[in-house]
Order: sequence, then C-alpha cells, then structure tokens
Amino acid sequence: MENTDTEREGDYLEVNRKLWNERTQHHVDSEFYDNTSFIAGRNTLNDIELRLLGDVKDKKIIHLQCHFGQDTLSLARMGASVTGVDLAEDAIETAVSQAKDMGLTADFITSNVYDIDHSLDGQFDIVFTSYGTIGWLPDMRRWANVVARLLKPGGKFVIAEFRPASGMFDNSFNRVDYSYFNKEAIIELENGTYADREAPMQLESVTWNHDLAEVIQALLDEGLQLRTFREYDYSPYNCLQDMVETAPGKFQVKGMEGKLPMVYALEMVKG
Repeated sequence: MENTDTEREGDYLEVNRKLWNERTQHHVDSEFYDNTSFIAGRNTLNDIELRLLGDVKDKKIIHLQCHFGQDTLSLARMGASVTGVDLAEDAIETAVSQAKDMGLTADFITSNVYDIDHSLDGQFDIVFTSYGTIGWLPDMRRWANVVARLLKPGGKFVIAEFRPASGMFDNSFNRVDYSYFNKEAIIELENGTYADREAPMQLESVTWNHDLAEVIQALLDEGLQLRTFREYDYSPYNCLQDMVETAPGKFQVKGMEGKLPMVYALEMVKG
C-alpha cells in the first residue's frame, strides 16, 4: 500500500464500499478464506472470541461488519439467531446465497454501521464484531452509541480486534508511518488484498487508527461495564506481510515475534 495525497475522507463510505465490493470477488474463492472447508462444516470463529461469546445457542446476535458472512453463519451453526450487517452489497449477496445453499437460517442487511438502527427492529443478546472492523469507522462515540442501543439490558458486547500498535507501521514493519492515536484519516492505495496479494485490483481505502482508550472509553460512556479484557502477541490470521506461524494458527511479524501486541479482545455488559 502507498500513501496518496487524494483528499477522500469526506466520501469515505463510497470509497470503502467500492473497495470491499471488489475485495469480495477475490476473497470468496481465496485460499485465505478457504470457503470450501467452511461450506463443508469448518467453524471460522477463533478461540479468542469463542471464549468471550460463550454458549450462543438460542441467543439473538447481531454481527457488525460481517463481510460475506462466514463467522455469521458459523454462529448460526452453533444455534444462534443471527443477523449479519455489512456495507458492501456484494458481500451481503454472497452471504445470503451461501446461507441458502447451506440450509442455514440467518438474516443479512446491507448497511453502514452508523445507520443500522434504521434497518432493525428490536435489541440483541450479543453484539459482535471482529478483526479489522472499527478502523473503517471515523467516530468511536457514534459507534459505541449504536452498540449500546442494539443491546438488550443485560446483553453483552464482544469484540476481537487488531491492536492499534500494529497499524502504526508501514507494510513491511520497517518504520512507523502513522500515529497510535486517531489524529487523521489514513488514505492509502491498496494493491491486491490481504487475502490475495496478487489479485488484480488497485483501489483507495480510508481508515482510522483507534487507540485503546478511545475505544474503551466510548463504550464506558454509553454505560457499558467492562467484564473482560485480554491482549495477544499473535494474530489468528496470516494477513500481514512477512508473518511467520509460531504455533498452529498463531501468526507473528517476522523479526518481532513475541514483542508486538497484535490482537485485543474485550467483553462488556449493558447494565
């Protein structure tokens, strides 16, 4: 990825919708997502989030920024009544098609997270989001307000997300290019995609780096209570350049093994 001097923050939704629609076309059949084994029964959720989600049978769950629905449908397989939400209409169309082909019941909605209230009626036992989601949103206060409004009293919010420290570096992890704090939009030119670096696509992206205090305080200000907070020195996905698998399903940046915080996960409850 390369920095661009294009001023695109104002229309970030359209820029990112275009990017994720294009990504969907390359992701569905990629080795990274291994859709064949998923259709055959593989659960795509990781131990990190499963520990916080707990028993989801008969729980009403909304999965924000669900991409083409593998994790959403994994929750459905586990007995949850689940709704997936994503900005990209191509991703949602794929999710709906796969749910039908797999004989699974799940609802899917095409929507920007900030506008999701306009498409839903009722509240949920669990609000869930994971891995590379909140960086596509500029305002954590608006996001936290949506999370709180979607939750039933006593319901819980679960997020597993990449640490903002990893978002400070250039793609090769040779230098720090960006602030740990949310000071400005990060506008980049995406060559290929994390799931297929040779994919013939080159599109802009607009993201933001959200420090942990910004995220957690926004949720606390909405009245959510922090129950669990964990950090990990690995990613469950080989999604960055020059990663090495230090243990089965655990990937770290080469040369920084055991030194760089990669993922955090938290569980918060609505009183």
